[in-house]
Amino acid sequence: MSVEDQIRKKLTRALAPVALEVVNDSHRHAGHAGSPGTGQSHFTVKVVSEVFAGKSRIERHRMVNQVLAAELAGTVHALAIDARAPDEGA
Repeated sequence: MSVEDQIRKKLTRALAPVALEVVNDSHRHAGHAGSPGTGQSHFTVKVVSEVFAGKSRIERHRMVNQVLAAELAGTVHALAIDARAPDEGA
């Protein structure tokens, strides 16, 4: 299973999102310092979930980071997060 698929599966299971987008940005960082060159190291996630209602941006990011702790400790070098509640604009 690709890292992208793992991220999608874990976030879906943990956050029950109404919308989820996982984008592999690794190609944009090829050759940069810290990039392992695996093609599976830099990601952007856009997730909309009811669990974020009433939570601050920092709390939301912590929730996502906790769900993806294993990936962040291993294969994922960078993760950009856009986490919103369903009633918030895009």
